[in-house]
Amino acid sequence: MRCAAGVIVDDDGRVFIQRRSPTRKLFPDTWDIVGGHLEPGESVEEALYREVTEETGWHVSIVLGTIAELRYRGNDGFERLETDFLIRVDGDLARPRLEAGKHTAFRWITRDELDVFDDQQDMDGGLLRRVVEGGFDLLRQIGL
Repeated sequence: MRCAAGVIVDDDGRVFIQRRSPTRKLFPDTWDIVGGHLEPGESVEEALYREVTEETGWHVSIVLGTIAELRYRGNDGFERLETDFLIRVDGDLARPRLEAGKHTAFRWITRDELDVFDDQQDMDGGLLRRVVEGGFDLLRQIGL
Protein backbone atom coordinates (compact mmCIF):
# COMPACT_ATOMS: atom_id res chain seq x y z
CA MET A 1 0.00 0.00 0.00
CA ARG A 2 1.31 3.43 -0.94
CA CYS A 3 0.77 6.31 1.52
CA ALA A 4 1.48 10.03 1.81
CA ALA A 5 1.67 11.98 5.06
CA GLY A 6 2.39 15.53 6.16
CA VAL A 7 4.07 16.92 9.24
CA ILE A 8 2.30 20.28 9.47
CA VAL A 9 4.34 23.08 11.03
CA ASP A 10 3.05 26.46 12.20
CA ASP A 11 4.77 29.86 12.39
CA ASP A 12 5.98 29.09 15.93
CA GLY A 13 7.76 25.91 14.81
CA ARG A 14 5.20 23.60 16.42
CA VAL A 15 3.90 20.43 14.78
CA PHE A 16 0.23 19.42 14.47
CA ILE A 17 -0.77 15.96 15.68
CA GLN A 18 -4.19 14.37 15.97
CA ARG A 19 -5.50 11.45 18.01
CA ARG A 20 -6.82 8.47 16.08
CA SER A 21 -10.22 7.18 17.13
CA PRO A 22 -10.17 4.08 19.39
CA THR A 23 -12.32 2.31 16.77
CA ARG A 24 -9.67 2.57 14.01
CA LYS A 25 -8.21 -0.75 12.83
CA LEU A 26 -4.72 0.65 12.23
CA PHE A 27 -3.02 2.11 15.33
CA PRO A 28 -6.24 2.82 17.30
CA ASP A 29 -6.22 5.58 19.93
CA THR A 30 -2.69 6.80 19.10
CA TRP A 31 -1.29 10.18 18.12
CA ASP A 32 -0.77 10.58 14.39
CA ILE A 33 0.10 13.03 11.64
CA VAL A 34 -2.12 13.84 8.68
CA GLY A 35 -2.04 11.34 5.84
CA GLY A 36 -3.39 8.21 4.25
CA HIS A 37 -3.46 5.82 1.34
CA LEU A 38 -3.28 6.86 -2.30
CA GLU A 39 -6.46 6.45 -4.30
CA PRO A 40 -6.28 4.77 -7.73
CA GLY A 41 -4.48 6.98 -10.26
CA GLU A 42 -3.41 9.48 -7.62
CA SER A 43 0.18 10.72 -7.20
CA VAL A 44 1.82 10.94 -3.77
CA GLU A 45 1.56 14.73 -3.85
CA GLU A 46 -2.12 14.65 -4.87
CA ALA A 47 -2.85 12.26 -1.98
CA LEU A 48 -1.03 14.54 0.45
CA TYR A 49 -3.07 17.58 -0.58
CA ARG A 50 -6.34 15.62 -0.47
CA GLU A 51 -5.65 14.03 2.90
CA VAL A 52 -4.75 17.36 4.53
CA THR A 53 -8.06 18.87 3.41
CA GLU A 54 -10.11 15.77 4.33
CA GLU A 55 -8.58 15.42 7.79
CA THR A 56 -8.31 19.08 8.83
CA GLY A 57 -10.21 21.34 6.43
CA TRP A 58 -6.93 23.15 5.75
CA HIS A 59 -5.10 23.44 2.42
CA VAL A 60 -1.42 22.79 1.77
CA SER A 61 0.26 26.12 1.03
CA ILE A 62 3.84 24.89 0.62
CA VAL A 63 5.80 21.66 0.78
CA LEU A 64 9.01 22.54 2.62
CA GLY A 65 10.70 19.23 1.89
CA THR A 66 10.63 15.45 2.13
CA ILE A 67 11.33 14.02 5.58
CA ALA A 68 11.57 10.34 4.70
CA GLU A 69 10.26 7.47 2.67
CA LEU A 70 9.77 4.43 4.85
CA ARG A 71 8.35 0.94 4.80
CA TYR A 72 6.45 -0.50 7.72
CA ARG A 73 3.97 -3.23 8.51
CA GLY A 74 0.92 -1.97 10.35
CA ASN A 75 -0.78 -3.82 13.18
CA ASP A 76 -3.31 -4.87 10.51
CA GLY A 77 -0.59 -6.98 8.82
CA PHE A 78 -0.31 -4.92 5.62
CA GLU A 79 3.00 -3.49 4.45
CA ARG A 80 3.05 0.18 3.50
CA LEU A 81 5.44 2.50 1.69
CA GLU A 82 4.94 6.01 3.06
CA THR A 83 6.42 9.33 1.97
CA ASP A 84 6.44 11.94 4.71
CA PHE A 85 6.61 15.66 3.91
CA LEU A 86 7.15 18.77 6.01
CA ILE A 87 4.40 21.22 5.07
CA ARG A 88 2.68 24.49 5.87
CA VAL A 89 -1.06 24.96 5.49
CA ASP A 90 -3.62 27.72 5.07
CA GLY A 91 -6.67 27.90 7.30
CA ASP A 92 -7.66 28.59 10.89
CA LEU A 93 -4.91 26.66 12.70
CA ALA A 94 -6.77 26.93 16.01
CA ARG A 95 -9.81 25.15 14.58
CA PRO A 96 -9.06 22.14 12.41
CA ARG A 97 -12.09 20.26 11.12
CA LEU A 98 -11.20 16.78 12.35
CA GLU A 99 -12.54 13.98 10.19
CA ALA A 100 -15.59 12.56 11.97
CA GLY A 101 -15.14 9.03 13.29
CA LYS A 102 -11.44 9.01 12.49
CA HIS A 103 -9.89 11.52 14.89
CA THR A 104 -10.94 12.63 18.36
CA ALA A 105 -8.46 15.32 19.44
CA PHE A 106 -5.58 17.47 18.27
CA ARG A 107 -2.69 19.43 19.64
CA TRP A 108 0.37 21.39 18.57
CA ILE A 109 3.66 20.15 19.99
CA THR A 110 7.22 21.43 20.25
CA ARG A 111 10.36 19.33 19.88
CA ASP A 112 10.48 19.14 23.69
CA GLU A 113 7.13 17.32 23.70
CA LEU A 114 8.09 14.31 21.58
CA ASP A 115 7.54 12.09 24.62
CA VAL A 116 3.81 12.29 23.79
CA PHE A 117 4.55 9.38 21.43
CA ASP A 118 6.23 7.20 24.07
CA ASP A 119 3.00 5.59 25.29
CA GLN A 120 2.40 4.13 21.81
CA GLN A 121 5.88 2.61 21.42
CA ASP A 122 4.51 -0.93 21.79
CA MET A 123 1.99 -0.37 19.00
CA ASP A 124 3.96 1.57 16.38
CA GLY A 125 7.55 0.77 17.37
CA GLY A 126 8.40 4.46 17.68
CA LEU A 127 7.49 5.15 14.04
CA LEU A 128 5.54 8.38 14.59
CA ARG A 129 8.09 9.79 16.99
CA ARG A 130 10.86 9.23 14.41
CA VAL A 131 8.84 10.87 11.62
CA VAL A 132 7.94 13.94 13.68
CA GLU A 133 11.50 14.19 15.00
CA GLY A 134 12.65 14.09 11.36
CA GLY A 135 10.27 16.96 10.64
CA PHE A 136 11.82 19.04 13.41
CA ASP A 137 15.31 18.17 12.09
CA LEU A 138 14.37 19.23 8.56
CA LEU A 139 12.85 22.45 9.87
CA ARG A 140 16.14 23.27 11.57
CA GLN A 141 18.16 22.33 8.46
CA ILE A 142 16.22 24.73 6.25
CA GLY A 143 16.59 27.45 8.85
CA LEU A 144 12.96 27.98 9.82
